[in-house]
Amino acid sequence: MNRSFLSTEDSVIADSLKIRFYPISVKTANGTRIKDQSGKEYLDLAAGWAVANIGYGHSRISHKIKEKYDTLSFTSQLSAPEPTMVSLAQKLIEITPGDFPKKVWFGHSGSDANDCIAKLVPLEKKRARMISFMGSYHGQTMGSLSLSGHPAQSGFIGSGNVVKIPYPNPYRPPFGKTDRLSDQVIEYLEQEVFKTICPPEDTAGIIIEGIQSDGGLIVPPDDFLPRLQELCRRYDINLIFDEVKVGLGRTGKWFSFDHSDVVPDAVVLGKSLGGGLPISSVIARKEILDVGTGIHMFTMSGNPVCSAASLENLQIIEDEKLIENARVNGDYFMGLLKELQEKYELIGDIRGKGLAIGVELVENRETRIPAAEKTAAICYRCYELGLLVFYVGIHSNVIEITPPLTITKNEIDLAISIFDQAFSDLEQQKINLDLVKEYAGW
Repeated sequence: MNRSFLSTEDSVIADSLKIRFYPISVKTANGTRIKDQSGKEYLDLAAGWAVANIGYGHSRISHKIKEKYDTLSFTSQLSAPEPTMVSLAQKLIEITPGDFPKKVWFGHSGSDANDCIAKLVPLEKKRARMISFMGSYHGQTMGSLSLSGHPAQSGFIGSGNVVKIPYPNPYRPPFGKTDRLSDQVIEYLEQEVFKTICPPEDTAGIIIEGIQSDGGLIVPPDDFLPRLQELCRRYDINLIFDEVKVGLGRTGKWFSFDHSDVVPDAVVLGKSLGGGLPISSVIARKEILDVGTGIHMFTMSGNPVCSAASLENLQIIEDEKLIENARVNGDYFMGLLKELQEKYELIGDIRGKGLAIGVELVENRETRIPAAEKTAAICYRCYELGLLVFYVGIHSNVIEITPPLTITKNEIDLAISIFDQAFSDLEQQKINLDLVKEYAGW
């Protein structure tokens, strides 16, 4: 049934809307589990690209959606606002650090939210340039694409005002040395970039992911984000954090930058914000979001149903202590993965915070040659064994583990046992690589 449906789907749905890792078609989902069209159940470690933070089909969200739709199915908050969006904005301001006046903007996805940054930050600063990082993924609209530095967007020519610099990757240091990695990147920015192509007095903002997600779940050195903040303050440059994928509790704190006691000028949210419904947000200094009237707006932004779901979603995260669960079970997961690393030479690096974990696969631990096809094979075999995982990274060789924050230790044990079998099957050449080739690389 999966194959028949996927054949029909392929005949009518655009390839430009697809990233596929195996031939699955979904029928139902609940909690951490997904069932396909044939009724087979899978443990999901992807959470739909980190959307289902609170799990699938949460009854409280379902109730709130119906309740709001029954009473107010829609109003365009642009011109006729109602209280739900305001309450949501107040909650987001409450959980976002910074003792300066803040406001909130709403959209539909991380892409349009990062588009907001691309448009409004240079306008407010009256400075033309922006800085982002190689490997970053900020979205698919032209503004967010321009800010991105991921191979998935390299086929497009974005805005020329964005300069991209190396991200401090401890496993693959951009300047070839692991010592003083933060110093190397900061000094490159200050001594080379600022003095040649991107003067600080013409730079409006620096946008960064506290953990570079689609770039390969890369965690920067502990001192890097504070150093970057200090540089931004010194040159009066806005510091923006894209928390679309790793925010809202996934790392064991509300935001990834909370681990470094950094206070951004703007924070970008999306994906998990709506508990499965499309809504995004920027929480930023008032002067950034008030730079003009009606200059970045969408008819259904902050609509009542999505706002109600989002507000309830944030309350569920608190009530069910999912941030603490992410921290505790993330540590547990990482520990078991490191035991697997000792068993399989293919596993080059294990990294992450909370339940944002990356497993980088390499052909050789000395040379660290990326093992892209083998990464696709592991994900494919896991699918066959009842576990859903995706892979990311600029070399397509990092298994991304971003499960619902509700995942239990027993489920983690199950995931590890399936990983173990998948790696063993690959070593013993039990995986049909001809089937995998269709899904290798994105």
